[in-house]
Amino acid sequence: MKTEKNILIAFILNFAFSVFGFVGGIFTGSVAIVSDAVHDIGDAASIGISYFLEKKSKKQPNEIYTYGYARYSVIGGVITTFILLFGSVMVITNAVSRIIEPTEIDYNGMIVFAVIGVFVNFGAAFFTREGDSLNQKAVNLHMLEDVLGWAVVLVGAIVMRFTDFALIDPIMSIGVSVFILVNAIKNLKEIIDLFLEKTPHGIDVNEIKEHISELDGVLDVHHIHIWSMDGQSNYATMHIVTNSDSHKIKEKIREELQEHGIAHVTLELESKDEHCHEKDCHVEFNANSSGHHHHH
Repeated sequence: MKTEKNILIAFILNFAFSVFGFVGGIFTGSVAIVSDAVHDIGDAASIGISYFLEKKSKKQPNEIYTYGYARYSVIGGVITTFILLFGSVMVITNAVSRIIEPTEIDYNGMIVFAVIGVFVNFGAAFFTREGDSLNQKAVNLHMLEDVLGWAVVLVGAIVMRFTDFALIDPIMSIGVSVFILVNAIKNLKEIIDLFLEKTPHGIDVNEIKEHISELDGVLDVHHIHIWSMDGQSNYATMHIVTNSDSHKIKEKIREELQEHGIAHVTLELESKDEHCHEKDCHVEFNANSSGHHHHH
């Protein structure tokens, strides 16, 4: 598969280069270069992980993984995020100590490394530019981010070369790290939301409830549960009270949910006089029910 091959090329380029970047940072005495190398290693790790997990997450559901393997790609995100969190915190502490005690920086060496950095990462970005999977898009975004990171360092190095203002280096380094940190935390929040089975982004349970209640033949809708495996494919289950032909009702509801981006639906149909067995069956999702319903 073309996508996977491109991801692999990008991974090898990025990984080899981040090691080179570390060496370069130590060699030139620049923490900004080290922080870019951390960024690159984080990206390489995430690409490597998502490469293997992407393959795994495409596997079909079976008896053990009845929902399929989609969450594996999410776990990839967890691992990467922690690598990035750890890396950026380390770099920030390093840069702060640099501000307190400035050291010599080899500006020319720094310019050379930054130029190579821009080119290598541009190459990796070029390789991953096509592909429609979410993972692929994310990989490409990482690559472009890396190009920008190195471009910033390059500009900084050139400015320092002519002004000899060495504080620019740790300041750039902190900039890059804070950027990584903020993104990693955002990522983590999204991942935690998935594992907490929160209603996926952009889906309003009350709106869906209204739309389904308005369908001909639907007397009541309750027990709506909507969740996502990987932030892409959404699942829903619900109970429908109806006296109409079940086949038609199901078709209508599935069509309605498809429009809301929910492809995988399980419906429980009940007749009007049937007793729903669950205690908090008719509890509405609204502010005043929060204290009242009893879970079993």
